[in-house]
Amino acid sequence: MPRAYDRAITIFSPEGRLYQVEYALELVKRGAPIVGVSSPQGVAIAANESPESVLEDGDYFRKIFQLDEHVSMAIAGLSSDARVLINQARVFSQSNRLLYDEPVDVEILARRLGDIAQIYTQHAGVRPFGVSTIIAGVDSEGSRVMTTDPSGSYRGYKATAVGRKSDEANKLLEEKYKDDITLEGAISLAVEAVKMASDGNITPENVKVAVVPVDTKVFRRLPDSEVQKHMR
Repeated sequence: MPRAYDRAITIFSPEGRLYQVEYALELVKRGAPIVGVSSPQGVAIAANESPESVLEDGDYFRKIFQLDEHVSMAIAGLSSDARVLINQARVFSQSNRLLYDEPVDVEILARRLGDIAQIYTQHAGVRPFGVSTIIAGVDSEGSRVMTTDPSGSYRGYKATAVGRKSDEANKLLEEKYKDDITLEGAISLAVEAVKMASDGNITPENVKVAVVPVDTKVFRRLPDSEVQKHMR
């Protein structure tokens, strides 16, 4: 029966599909939009952190997290699933410092999270992680922006958007991104892409931005007053 392939994550359908993984990817597409943009001067990561209710405390509706001194992560999808990956990423980053006495490369960190997510696509009795991430940071290779998804795949980008209306946001990024973009330009482009992908009125209190400049390699959250300068 066709629906029988929905019941077990370890069985491919005759068309070569894993339905549970595809359902997890659909969940991500309904999440709040997140955007990462790299430039020769650093990386910028932005997210819509609008609470789902006027009664909700906005401090507990976070989409951007610091993984290490030089790496940030934005999430789209289930925040409960994301907590597991965030904790794993932080432990892996600190273990790398203790073992090798150097900060972890962004790609190695993305691969580690992809490996964890992939394990949950090949065992019965579990389900895929319902979250995609954008990992942005500065390492020995320079500015890096990478994504992971519920299938366990990870990819590198110059700029990318994930979550609700990501197709439209990515089209904007393709049109306006330039290889020589400044960090200030990257911030403005990330904020603009988040605004395009968001529903309703967007204010500096709703759009959160973090940067990792190349010169300092230190994660920094931008205050609302600085985000306001990049709102158009």
